[in-house]
Amino acid sequence: MFRTEEMDINMGPQHPSTHGVLRLKLTLAGEEVVDIRPVIGYLHRGVEKLCEHRTYPMIEPLTDRLDYVAAISENLGYCGAVEKLMGVQVPPRAQYIRVILAELQRIASHLLWLGTHALDLGAMTVFFYAFRERELILDLFEAFCGARLTYNSMRIGGLYEDVPQGWTDRVRHFIGIFPSREQEYEDLLTVNRIWLGRTQGVGVLKPEDAVALGVSGPTLRASGVDYDVRRAQPYSSYDQFEFEVPVGKNGDTYDRYLVRMEEMRQSCRIIRQALDRLPEGEVRAKVPKYIKPPAGEVYHVVESPRGEQGFYIVHKGGEMPYRMRFRAPSFVNLQALPLMCKGRLIADIVAIIGSIDIVLGDVDR
Repeated sequence: MFRTEEMDINMGPQHPSTHGVLRLKLTLAGEEVVDIRPVIGYLHRGVEKLCEHRTYPMIEPLTDRLDYVAAISENLGYCGAVEKLMGVQVPPRAQYIRVILAELQRIASHLLWLGTHALDLGAMTVFFYAFRERELILDLFEAFCGARLTYNSMRIGGLYEDVPQGWTDRVRHFIGIFPSREQEYEDLLTVNRIWLGRTQGVGVLKPEDAVALGVSGPTLRASGVDYDVRRAQPYSSYDQFEFEVPVGKNGDTYDRYLVRMEEMRQSCRIIRQALDRLPEGEVRAKVPKYIKPPAGEVYHVVESPRGEQGFYIVHKGGEMPYRMRFRAPSFVNLQALPLMCKGRLIADIVAIIGSIDIVLGDVDR
């Protein structure tokens, strides 16, 4: 009478994605997860195919819709790929402003992750605190380009225009107050015994497994692998800034939390250096009105808040790419979910999938 049977069920909507665009098919033995299979494709928009029928400037707004909570990172990666294909040198001032924007975007993305991840695990106050600071960053983006989510903020060769007057002072004010605000999040979570119980030892991903699966970003570094594209393959003048790459020890949900918290501090450090050294000059290189790169192929990669974001272009002439391919970190990182969840309980799935920080627009494209 006490015999248990395996049961297949669908998971949702505990994670913001699992109510519509991500299906998790679970095999359970009681409360224990025997197997978990992510089922994707519900948000597929064929962006890579759409790119083949648009000119290079027309493609950039499509990149906003990939990882839509880190659109500036997508803009930066795409423009960098086209610039590499064309052999265009971006002016130093534009490179520095791009770095400032990208690091502000990293903080904003991590704040969204922190607030929703904590909310998933029952800590509502952190959600309000994190969004309080995220709004300040979105105000800065709105002042720069007029948008708060999908920015279309860059142009091939640099930026559309320079930052508005007084904008850098507002950025300095933000990075001045942010460390004390981040300390408030940590006071609520880092030594909270409920938070520790839900995250420590949960969803362990060993370094060798992370590398074998192609995992990148904070999820990889939390497993103890010291790899960051900004350090390994510097772009947009990142080699001119001093910063530390936070690395975890245990590869669990708690370490993934600690790594992202430290990344936000390092982002403030990079922004401060970029503001102090911000050069004068033009913000856009001289590029043709009609962009027609030479025939060839190129792969360019940036470190988005979720990991290694790659852009592969094959060009055979004309104004449109022959083929376009995006290397989406959320898509690759998601395949580590079954390994991290097997043997855990249903409640742990909520913590584990939140700690990976996937965005379904980045998974399905």
